This record gives sequence, structure tokens and C-alpha cells, in this order.
Amino acid sequence: MQKHFTMKELPDSERPYEKCLKYGAEYLSDAELLAVFIRTGMQGTTAMELAQQFLNGGCRNLLNLYEYTLNGMMQIPGIGPVKAVQLKCIAEISKRIAKTVRFLDVKFDNPSSVADYFMEDMRHEPKERACVCMLDMKCHYLGSQVLSIGSTSASIVSPRDIFKEALRANASAIILLHNHPSGDPQPSREDERITARIAECGRLLQIGLADHIIIGDNNYYSFRERGLLA
Repeated sequence: MQKHFTMKELPDSERPYEKCLKYGAEYLSDAELLAVFIRTGMQGTTAMELAQQFLNGGCRNLLNLYEYTLNGMMQIPGIGPVKAVQLKCIAEISKRIAKTVRFLDVKFDNPSSVADYFMEDMRHEPKERACVCMLDMKCHYLGSQVLSIGSTSASIVSPRDIFKEALRANASAIILLHNHPSGDPQPSREDERITARIAECGRLLQIGLADHIIIGDNNYYSFRERGLLA
């Protein structure tokens, strides 16, 4: 039977809980921060040592939280499904916090600011993901919604789903976004066709298509910038 080492069994100098209470979370090392969530180790390995093993692989830092898949995490001895889910949720929370902070200063009145806001979320996606961004009359951000996740080469976008989200948010305008896993943001004929179709539907509903932005690998293509949207 494996013995699980808990934080209470560690010497005081290795207890991140006590260190956090005494000095603050900012004084914890990366391994100590992870150990707080990992909580228990396995036979012959403390939670601190397991956290350090996690950091030693892949990117050799906290970026492993993003880079490792759930299955990849579970390949590390001592990290089962529960710990893996907890660690991936930490990564998602940190991503959303960073996005919220960036949102405080971002304006959605030009294509580059929109592309910059969504770039890190979409540029590494292995499959095409389409989402709609909703705006009010003054281009204030009202929220966004993932519409579809497709294959490695195409996603299926329904105008009905797009405008259902827009009407729900009481949006005056929308921006359609999707990524190209190849890293090349140049639009396909299908991208051009769906853009024209959505723009036409928007005119009928009086919800303007402000732009269609394709996210590549640290670059983007804007239909608005290219003069392809009236």
C-alpha cells in the first residue's frame, strides 16, 4: 500500500501553508505554490517533490500548466485524474485573470486590439475554433461565445447561432473570429463566403458585422482592414 505524504508530515521549513500565512503567497516558490494544490505525494515522494518533478519536465517552468494535456499530466507518477484536473483548472483561472486585467485597457474599435486580445487563446488551438464577440453601440465589449470547434482544417459556423448570441447580449455589432491551426491567417474561399453571408444576415437584423478576424500564429487577417466589409 502506498503511503501518501501530507503537508503536516513535512518539516516546518517545507510547509507552504505556514510560509504563506507568515510571509504571504508572493514568497512561495513555484514548486511551493503547486504543492499547495497537489497536497499529497506518493510513496517516498512528498507533495513538494512531486511539484518539482512536474516543473522539471516540458517547459521546465509553470508554463507546463498550459502545455501539458490532462493525459500528459497523468503520465507523471503521483498525478492522477483529480490532481490533473485541479492543475488544468489553475491554468484556466490564471488565463482568465490575465484576460480580465488586459480587458480593463483594451478597446474594440480597431482590428489589432481585438486580435491582440484573443491571440493567446486561439493561436495554439490544434483545431479551428470559431467565436463571436459582441459589442454595444460604442464598441464596448459585451462578451464572447465559442460557436464551434471543428477539425484541423475547418469549423462549421451557423449564422443562426451567431445572431442568437448577439440578440441575447443585446449587441449592436459583432466581430467573428476563428483561428487557422496552420498558422497562416489568409482566408479561404469558404471564409470569404461565410463572411458575406453573415454580413448580409446582420444587415437584415440591424446587427452589423464589424469585422471577421482570422487568427494565425502571432499574426492575423482582418476583413475590415482589407476593405472587404462595408
